[in-house]
Amino acid sequence: MSTPDALLVVVLGLIIGSFLNVVIYRVPRMLEGEINETLSLPSSHCPTCKTPLKVWHNIPLLSYVVLKRRCGFCQAPIHWQYPWVEFTNACLWLLCLWHWGMHPTAFAWAIGLSLLLALSVIDWQTTYLPDALTQPLLWIGLLASSWGLTDVSLQHAVWGAAVGYGSLWLVASVFERLTGKEGMGAGDFKLLAALGAWLGPLALIPLVLIASVIGALVGIWLQTTRRMERGGYVPFGPFLASAGAVQAFWGGGDVFFYINWLL
Repeated sequence: MSTPDALLVVVLGLIIGSFLNVVIYRVPRMLEGEINETLSLPSSHCPTCKTPLKVWHNIPLLSYVVLKRRCGFCQAPIHWQYPWVEFTNACLWLLCLWHWGMHPTAFAWAIGLSLLLALSVIDWQTTYLPDALTQPLLWIGLLASSWGLTDVSLQHAVWGAAVGYGSLWLVASVFERLTGKEGMGAGDFKLLAALGAWLGPLALIPLVLIASVIGALVGIWLQTTRRMERGGYVPFGPFLASAGAVQAFWGGGDVFFYINWLL
């Protein structure tokens, strides 16, 4: 991994991360009808005073530091989520370069992981997993498989998508019938279907297992620290996405990788 390649990928990751912040902020509000906006219009503006931002207000990470974490117009605090998403996305893109080199596979996975990052933040904040993001993630995974950009054949990618959706749908349906409560939403089914398209059907059992364990531990911690009331809901999407990202880099679709990791 050469330094020029790494710098290029980091810059691209930061720019895409900045756009992800727009997606994270606008898509749920567009679905709820709170705002009459698109992802491109109007231009970026302060969510507090609505003043359009200048170009130098939109430089990833740097603007946050130079503006001292406040809007350049109304001095309202800038949420830490903005630099965090930019930094995290740049790290994910750099990991893709490190793992796959300067190859189309790296950029395919970088786009997929960016979508997973946006979905994770949206789900954590709103419990929504919008079709506008899960469907592109699914189709890009299938296309990447058909072009030989993943380790999963197209046949296995299709089966991964079908098994991913069907398995969670079945579990949720049985749970709802037995308890009368909704265990998870259809967005989780679609997210696992998309991950199945990227990783194949053999990856799904360990992926759900790891996501469930981590989600349960986080839920217990939130209740213990009183950050969540007893009986509260912890979104499953971020844990599915995290387990999928780990498997993308280190799992290789191998079930025994996760068994050995757990032991």
